[in-house]
Amino acid sequence: MPQPHPSSAGTATPAAIPVPPGTAIASLLPGADFSDAYAISDPRPHESALQTWLTLVADTPGWIEGLMGLRNRLVRLAGLRDLGPLRGNAAQWLRAPHTCRVGDRVGIFEVRHLSPNEVVMGQDDRHLDVHVSLLRSGPAAPGSAGGTLSLSTVVHVHNALGHAYMAAVVPFHRRIVRTLMVRASRLPPEGRSGR
Repeated sequence: MPQPHPSSAGTATPAAIPVPPGTAIASLLPGADFSDAYAISDPRPHESALQTWLTLVADTPGWIEGLMGLRNRLVRLAGLRDLGPLRGNAAQWLRAPHTCRVGDRVGIFEVRHLSPNEVVMGQDDRHLDVHVSLLRSGPAAPGSAGGTLSLSTVVHVHNALGHAYMAAVVPFHRRIVRTLMVRASRLPPEGRSGR
């Protein structure tokens, strides 16, 4: 598996990897029309996957929220759902992540799977179903200090509208995911505030 590469600024360049096998998100791969995954060295290996996801989404950059707003305006013309902002209610969940359960909505997604090491979020619509996983896995090699944090996406397309939608959004999706992973690499270790 390709390893994340540290940059001179102390952040990681996300490495493109296969969707990690044996995970909840990997079980959704059969029949998928699109999938990708990116990994970095885990800056907070003792935090739950959900807590890291909430931290990232609650602090979504303005340009990503601007793209979400544009997406919502355009898809309404095609009769698709306005999902609202990516960050949505993530800040409220961040105050009490232990209360979050499968079926709860976090931002634009519904929680589909929840374990200490993996959170899978999903959103179904008539044109496609999308699932996103944040996975925390153990050290890459014996004796190494930390593990890996990966962000995976699996999409099942239902119709021609879904294929057209994916063709338009995949370049933006990849930039957004890489941005979130770079931001994750900059998170201060647990117990230290970066704000």
